[in-house]
Amino acid sequence: MKPLVLICSQDPEFYLVHSHILEVDGFTIQLAGGVEEALALASEREPKAVVLDCQPAIATGSIICARFKGEPRTGGLPVIALIAPGAENQHLDLLKAGIDESFVRPFAPAKLLDCLRTKLALPKSGSNGIENGSWLCCGSLEMKVDAHRVRGNGHEIHLGPIEFKLLRLLLETPGTVFSRDELIVAAWPENIHIGPRTVDVHISRIRKALKRASPGSVIRTIRSAGYSLEEPDTEPDAE
Repeated sequence: MKPLVLICSQDPEFYLVHSHILEVDGFTIQLAGGVEEALALASEREPKAVVLDCQPAIATGSIICARFKGEPRTGGLPVIALIAPGAENQHLDLLKAGIDESFVRPFAPAKLLDCLRTKLALPKSGSNGIENGSWLCCGSLEMKVDAHRVRGNGHEIHLGPIEFKLLRLLLETPGTVFSRDELIVAAWPENIHIGPRTVDVHISRIRKALKRASPGSVIRTIRSAGYSLEEPDTEPDAE
């Protein structure tokens, strides 16, 4: 049975993005908009973990966390806060409320998946749910993370370290749109300033490599949003 994760958010876009990431990795998702709804759903559905959307204008994350931690039936549930830029001042209140883990957005989705699997004692796998040894797969495109190898239609694809990290993030959750900021967090060290144009250049290099070895694998450009890896059997709308 797939573990249920409760997402507490009033932002439809936040819910759609993060529910997709978790569902692809094998979790079941339930949305809760407020404190009372979250507690009622926790009593009815018995989730295994809770993810809080912490926005600058809505400081209810710590309240929800404190209520969960104060109830005997839900006190042991892992509660994870995803803090939006500008809401960093909520850290202290979340810690006082007993938060188990927090991430400031943007961050690599693999961090959230690894955190959930660790706290729920679940085996780690490729977050796109397709695992062959340690290969991540999407159609004819394959990546073996530990060996730093990429194949398309059985042919080796040679990528530099940055391109490898970028493609890994896209491969972990095909179809998910990642902003340039999220791609920068995933591929570059924290102490290096990277502009959006640099991301575009590296994505262009990956596209050229895929076009030669795996022409069915398409990286889509979503105007003003970012990039995603096209899943097989979908209509591409790459620019």
